[in-house]
Amino acid sequence: MAAGLLGASLGASAQTAEPSTAAAAKPEHSLSFNLGAVSDYRYRGISQSRLDPAISAGADYSHASGLYLGTWLSSIRWIKDGGGDAPMEWDVYGGYKGSAGPLGYDVGLLRYQYPSARLAVSPNTTEIYGALTYEMVTLKYSHALTNLFGVADSKGSGYLDLSANLDLGEGWSVVPHVGRQGVRHNGALAYTDYALTLNKDFGNGLSASAAVVGTNADKALYVTPSGRFTGRTALVLGIKYSF
Repeated sequence: MAAGLLGASLGASAQTAEPSTAAAAKPEHSLSFNLGAVSDYRYRGISQSRLDPAISAGADYSHASGLYLGTWLSSIRWIKDGGGDAPMEWDVYGGYKGSAGPLGYDVGLLRYQYPSARLAVSPNTTEIYGALTYEMVTLKYSHALTNLFGVADSKGSGYLDLSANLDLGEGWSVVPHVGRQGVRHNGALAYTDYALTLNKDFGNGLSASAAVVGTNADKALYVTPSGRFTGRTALVLGIKYSF
């Protein structure tokens, strides 16, 4: 998804500085939209699209105070593979970002919704999350308040995510990542995922990515109907337009 991960100075004399200048540098309200496509929708290392391409769209609102709200939708295949009928994942989230000295923090709530899923155990999942960022490194933990993506008796599962954002200049960046998905009362489903992503920002809202993604998930448990391992190591390409 599931995954990723979210100033200006004013020098002027008291006679010439105007409040409107600072407001223009950092708007009180901000609204943006995005459209995307990937060669395989991987969330926490596991394919959500049967190892096939997926398309997505989203919208984000942020306030200068640090509060934010957003929604994101993507095409998926795993619900139908499980005998259900949801062709789409719909995420709704909100939280607060701020800083304390050199540390940045982000806390929030995220709801994954699968309309008309019709599975025996509802795949709809609610998580709370908290993240700390120091310079380029971010550590994040997500905790399930419900069953986790249709797994019975899995309330209280957690995901720990460590990543870094290395700026290479001229719009290029590299993001190494490792994560651990725990599944409460269902230990066989637990796994570690990893990724190394190269990003390129072309400007004017257009960006692209190439990622090597993989997991050590159980090859007998994470499979498509044809028996293909959905956590296999693969190259995933993506493109995104934000406006």
